[in-house]
Amino acid sequence: MEISHRITNITGGGSDGWDVFYRARRMIADGIAVLELTIGEHDIRTHPAILDAMHKAATSGHTGYAMVPGTLALRTAVAARVQARTGVPTTPANVLITPGGQAALFAAHLAVCDEGDTALFLDPYYATYPGTIRGIGAVPKPVQTRAEDDFQPRARDIAAAARGARSLLINSPNNPTGVIYTRDTLDGIAQVCRDHDLWLISDEVYDTQVWASDHISPRALPGMADRTLVIGSMSKSHAMTGSRIGWIVAPEAVITHLTNLATHTTYGVPGYIQDAALFALDQGPWLEDEVGAPFRRRRDLAQRVLAGQTAVRSVPSDGAMYLMLDIRATGLTGEGFANALLDAEQIAVMPGESFGRSAAGHIRVAMTIDDDRFEAALTRLVAFAQGLIR
Repeated sequence: MEISHRITNITGGGSDGWDVFYRARRMIADGIAVLELTIGEHDIRTHPAILDAMHKAATSGHTGYAMVPGTLALRTAVAARVQARTGVPTTPANVLITPGGQAALFAAHLAVCDEGDTALFLDPYYATYPGTIRGIGAVPKPVQTRAEDDFQPRARDIAAAARGARSLLINSPNNPTGVIYTRDTLDGIAQVCRDHDLWLISDEVYDTQVWASDHISPRALPGMADRTLVIGSMSKSHAMTGSRIGWIVAPEAVITHLTNLATHTTYGVPGYIQDAALFALDQGPWLEDEVGAPFRRRRDLAQRVLAGQTAVRSVPSDGAMYLMLDIRATGLTGEGFANALLDAEQIAVMPGESFGRSAAGHIRVAMTIDDDRFEAALTRLVAFAQGLIR
């Protein structure tokens, strides 16, 4: 008996590019002290007040089936948050609560693509994007961005790839680069979507982690509300990664069909987790600011460490919890540099190649360890790079 090609082909049949990460984890298991700057997991945990709210909701009995599209209270809170942040009229009918942002990405693509359709996404990309597209039976097609443009996508490159495509997936603030797309960039993206009748899926899970510039949701641009599905999540904004709660904001008709999908797949999200998310959103900006503050500090710290040297160049990191560092001056690939750094300094970073072709010759650094160790690790990383070019 054989299982389906769709599921065996999720990773495309090749390496996922995360060999350095797996090797670092094996070293740690063997007792070797490794400074991990690899994955986007907060070094603080979910705020105790959120956990108290979750516990209270569970012990109060909200442990049975919850409404499949999400509780009305939480959908109302998400809609109000989105409307306040973007200015776009948004109601609970525009919101589906999902088991995390990843489930939202899968459902959003299933909503707008049929089997065999081409789905565009920007390179470099979050690691699950192409597999998510393959998983729903569509054909992933990357659109390259360029280091010399600080990874701001060019409308003409997207337009050149858009013939026959059904959707485009973007992510700003961006993982892995930390780049926030400018108004000009987003205007160009919106124009391509309108010209080529593309659905736009906008992954905005880092929208509370903005250190410079401004985050603009493309749903707020002219003519885009009816063709945009926005992905949101409590994972990054409130350090609730393990709680698995996110959402899709989309036209009401899309949400109606996505609710049918959820009825036949996830059957909703546990009510006590939704209640905890509602409590967290009701706290307002102070809690989001508290969660984001370490990354803002470390981004500023990194700018100081990287100043005055030429071995390592930082791509402008205006948001999220990552730095994308250009190490091409060393003569190594991102993968080569990451492996050599792990061997020599026991510091683990992600090769840029793990996130697509466009980030070759770069590494991604997650700012997810305490300030002192982060500064020490980055200082050692720069010294290691400098040693390679002397």
